[in-house]
Amino acid sequence: MDSIIFDLDGTLWNPLEVSVAVWNKVLADNAVGETLTKDDLRGIMGLQADQVGEKLFPHLPKQQCEKLTEEASLLECVYLRKQGGELYPGVEPVLERLSQKYELYIVSNCQQGYIESFYEYHALGKYFNDFENPGRTGLSKGENIQLLMKRNSVERAVYIGDTTGDREAAELAGIPFVYAAYGFGDVEEYDYKVERFEELVELFD
Repeated sequence: MDSIIFDLDGTLWNPLEVSVAVWNKVLADNAVGETLTKDDLRGIMGLQADQVGEKLFPHLPKQQCEKLTEEASLLECVYLRKQGGELYPGVEPVLERLSQKYELYIVSNCQQGYIESFYEYHALGKYFNDFENPGRTGLSKGENIQLLMKRNSVERAVYIGDTTGDREAAELAGIPFVYAAYGFGDVEEYDYKVERFEELVELFD
Protein backbone atom coordinates (compact mmCIF):
# COMPACT_ATOMS: atom_id res chain seq x y z
CA MET A 1 0.00 0.00 0.00
CA ASP A 2 1.32 3.45 -0.91
CA SER A 3 -1.63 5.71 -0.16
CA ILE A 4 -4.53 6.29 2.24
CA ILE A 5 -7.65 8.11 1.04
CA PHE A 6 -9.97 9.54 3.69
CA ASP A 7 -13.61 10.47 3.76
CA LEU A 8 -14.15 13.69 5.76
CA ASP A 9 -17.47 13.85 7.69
CA GLY A 10 -17.66 11.06 10.25
CA THR A 11 -14.07 10.06 9.56
CA LEU A 12 -11.80 13.04 10.25
CA TRP A 13 -14.28 15.39 11.93
CA ASN A 14 -17.84 15.89 13.14
CA PRO A 15 -19.29 19.13 11.68
CA LEU A 16 -22.84 18.72 13.02
CA GLU A 17 -22.74 21.59 15.54
CA VAL A 18 -22.00 24.06 12.78
CA SER A 19 -24.13 22.36 10.13
CA VAL A 20 -27.33 22.40 12.19
CA ALA A 21 -26.86 26.10 13.01
CA VAL A 22 -26.35 26.87 9.32
CA TRP A 23 -29.37 24.91 8.13
CA ASN A 24 -31.69 26.44 10.73
CA LYS A 25 -30.54 29.94 9.80
CA VAL A 26 -31.24 29.23 6.12
CA LEU A 27 -34.67 27.78 6.93
CA ALA A 28 -35.52 30.82 9.06
CA ASP A 29 -34.27 33.25 6.41
CA ASN A 30 -36.49 31.53 3.83
CA ALA A 31 -39.51 31.38 6.18
CA VAL A 32 -39.79 27.61 5.78
CA GLY A 33 -41.20 27.24 9.31
CA GLU A 34 -39.16 24.15 10.19
CA THR A 35 -36.07 23.41 12.22
CA LEU A 36 -33.60 20.55 11.93
CA THR A 37 -31.75 18.58 14.59
CA LYS A 38 -28.34 16.93 14.57
CA ASP A 39 -30.08 13.59 14.12
CA ASP A 40 -31.77 14.91 10.97
CA LEU A 41 -28.42 15.91 9.54
CA ARG A 42 -26.74 12.70 10.65
CA GLY A 43 -29.08 10.96 8.23
CA ILE A 44 -27.78 12.90 5.21
CA MET A 45 -24.07 12.43 5.88
CA GLY A 46 -22.39 10.96 2.84
CA LEU A 47 -25.13 11.98 0.39
CA GLN A 48 -24.46 14.18 -2.61
CA ALA A 49 -26.06 17.63 -2.83
CA ASP A 50 -28.89 16.61 -5.13
CA GLN A 51 -29.99 13.94 -2.63
CA VAL A 52 -29.86 16.13 0.48
CA GLY A 53 -32.95 18.24 -0.17
CA GLU A 54 -35.05 15.23 -1.17
CA LYS A 55 -34.09 13.43 2.02
CA LEU A 56 -34.64 16.37 4.39
CA PHE A 57 -37.70 17.93 2.77
CA PRO A 58 -39.58 15.32 0.70
CA HIS A 59 -42.74 17.43 1.01
CA LEU A 60 -41.23 20.56 -0.57
CA PRO A 61 -40.93 21.29 -4.31
CA LYS A 62 -37.67 20.19 -5.89
CA GLN A 63 -36.73 23.73 -6.92
CA GLN A 64 -37.15 24.97 -3.34
CA CYS A 65 -35.07 22.07 -2.00
CA GLU A 66 -32.29 22.93 -4.43
CA LYS A 67 -32.36 26.59 -3.36
CA LEU A 68 -32.18 25.72 0.34
CA THR A 69 -29.35 23.22 -0.22
CA GLU A 70 -27.36 25.70 -2.28
CA GLU A 71 -27.69 28.45 0.32
CA ALA A 72 -26.80 26.09 3.17
CA SER A 73 -23.79 24.75 1.27
CA LEU A 74 -22.35 28.22 0.70
CA LEU A 75 -22.98 29.39 4.26
CA GLU A 76 -21.62 26.17 5.75
CA CYS A 77 -18.22 26.79 4.17
CA VAL A 78 -18.18 30.32 5.59
CA TYR A 79 -19.01 29.12 9.10
CA LEU A 80 -16.59 26.19 9.02
CA ARG A 81 -13.77 28.40 7.79
CA LYS A 82 -14.26 30.55 10.91
CA GLN A 83 -15.27 27.94 13.51
CA GLY A 84 -14.10 24.58 12.23
CA GLY A 85 -15.68 21.28 13.19
CA GLU A 86 -15.00 18.82 15.99
CA LEU A 87 -11.89 16.80 15.13
CA TYR A 88 -11.94 13.21 16.31
CA PRO A 89 -9.38 12.45 19.03
CA GLY A 90 -5.84 12.01 17.76
CA VAL A 91 -6.44 13.22 14.20
CA GLU A 92 -3.41 15.48 13.79
CA PRO A 93 -0.76 13.29 15.45
CA VAL A 94 -2.03 10.25 13.54
CA LEU A 95 -2.03 12.13 10.23
CA GLU A 96 1.47 13.41 10.92
CA ARG A 97 2.72 9.90 11.58
CA LEU A 98 0.94 8.28 8.63
CA SER A 99 2.09 11.02 6.24
CA GLN A 100 5.69 10.00 6.88
CA LYS A 101 4.99 6.61 5.32
CA TYR A 102 2.03 7.11 2.97
CA GLU A 103 0.59 9.64 0.57
CA LEU A 104 -2.63 10.98 2.14
CA TYR A 105 -5.72 12.20 0.27
CA ILE A 106 -9.36 13.20 0.89
CA VAL A 107 -12.38 12.31 -1.25
CA SER A 108 -15.68 13.53 0.18
CA ASN A 109 -19.24 13.96 -1.12
CA CYS A 110 -19.26 17.67 -0.39
CA GLN A 111 -19.54 21.06 -2.04
CA GLN A 112 -16.62 23.00 -3.45
CA GLY A 113 -14.92 24.94 -0.67
CA TYR A 114 -15.83 22.50 2.09
CA ILE A 115 -12.53 20.60 2.24
CA GLU A 116 -10.69 23.90 1.87
CA SER A 117 -12.54 25.16 4.99
CA PHE A 118 -11.41 22.04 6.85
CA TYR A 119 -7.83 22.69 5.79
CA GLU A 120 -7.89 26.39 6.61
CA TYR A 121 -9.37 26.32 10.11
CA HIS A 122 -7.57 23.23 11.40
CA ALA A 123 -4.31 23.79 9.45
CA LEU A 124 -4.22 20.16 8.32
CA GLY A 125 -3.79 20.67 4.58
CA LYS A 126 -0.03 20.15 4.92
CA TYR A 127 -0.58 16.43 5.50
CA PHE A 128 -2.57 15.80 2.30
CA ASN A 129 -1.33 15.58 -1.26
CA ASP A 130 -4.64 16.16 -3.05
CA PHE A 131 -8.42 16.04 -2.64
CA GLU A 132 -11.57 15.70 -4.71
CA ASN A 133 -15.32 16.18 -4.39
CA PRO A 134 -18.47 16.25 -6.57
CA GLY A 135 -18.72 20.02 -6.08
CA ARG A 136 -15.80 20.29 -8.51
CA THR A 137 -16.36 17.29 -10.75
CA GLY A 138 -20.03 16.32 -10.59
CA LEU A 139 -18.90 12.70 -10.25
CA SER A 140 -19.84 10.04 -7.71
CA LYS A 141 -17.52 9.31 -4.80
CA GLY A 142 -16.24 6.12 -6.40
CA GLU A 143 -15.51 7.95 -9.64
CA ASN A 144 -13.76 10.73 -7.73
CA ILE A 145 -11.55 8.16 -5.98
CA GLN A 146 -10.64 6.75 -9.39
CA LEU A 147 -9.97 10.24 -10.75
CA LEU A 148 -7.75 11.19 -7.82
CA MET A 149 -5.81 7.91 -8.03
CA LYS A 150 -5.19 8.36 -11.74
CA ARG A 151 -4.19 12.02 -11.35
CA ASN A 152 -1.64 11.15 -8.65
CA SER A 153 -0.46 7.83 -10.10
CA VAL A 154 -1.69 5.98 -7.00
CA GLU A 155 -1.43 2.24 -7.49
CA ARG A 156 -2.25 0.71 -4.11
CA ALA A 157 -4.56 2.56 -1.75
CA VAL A 158 -7.24 2.01 0.88
CA TYR A 159 -10.31 4.17 1.50
CA ILE A 160 -11.37 5.05 5.05
CA GLY A 161 -14.99 6.03 5.62
CA ASP A 162 -17.98 5.52 7.87
CA THR A 163 -20.99 4.77 5.63
CA THR A 164 -22.25 2.09 3.28
CA GLY A 165 -21.86 4.64 0.49
CA ASP A 166 -18.16 4.85 1.36
CA ARG A 167 -17.85 1.07 1.14
CA GLU A 168 -19.59 1.07 -2.24
CA ALA A 169 -17.29 3.83 -3.47
CA ALA A 170 -14.20 1.87 -2.45
CA GLU A 171 -15.60 -1.20 -4.16
CA LEU A 172 -16.23 0.74 -7.37
CA ALA A 173 -12.66 2.04 -7.25
CA GLY A 174 -11.35 -1.47 -6.65
CA ILE A 175 -9.58 -0.75 -3.36
CA PRO A 176 -9.99 -2.09 0.21
CA PHE A 177 -12.37 -0.34 2.60
CA VAL A 178 -11.60 0.58 6.22
CA TYR A 179 -14.75 1.15 8.27
CA ALA A 180 -14.55 4.03 10.75
CA ALA A 181 -17.05 2.60 13.24
CA TYR A 182 -16.93 5.72 15.44
CA GLY A 183 -18.57 7.80 12.66
CA PHE A 184 -22.14 8.33 11.50
CA GLY A 185 -22.93 5.17 9.57
CA ASP A 186 -23.63 1.51 10.25
CA VAL A 187 -21.68 -0.70 7.85
CA GLU A 188 -21.83 -4.48 7.89
CA GLU A 189 -19.25 -5.35 5.22
CA TYR A 190 -15.67 -4.08 5.27
CA ASP A 191 -12.05 -5.18 4.88
CA TYR A 192 -10.82 -3.56 8.09
CA LYS A 193 -12.52 -1.83 11.00
CA VAL A 194 -11.35 0.75 13.54
CA GLU A 195 -13.27 1.86 16.64
CA ARG A 196 -11.06 4.91 17.20
CA PHE A 197 -9.07 7.10 14.80
CA GLU A 198 -5.88 6.32 16.70
CA GLU A 199 -6.20 2.64 15.73
CA LEU A 200 -5.10 3.55 12.21
CA VAL A 201 -1.57 3.79 13.50
CA GLU A 202 -1.73 0.22 14.76
CA LEU A 203 -3.31 -0.91 11.49
CA PHE A 204 -0.90 0.76 9.07
CA ASP A 205 2.29 1.67 10.92
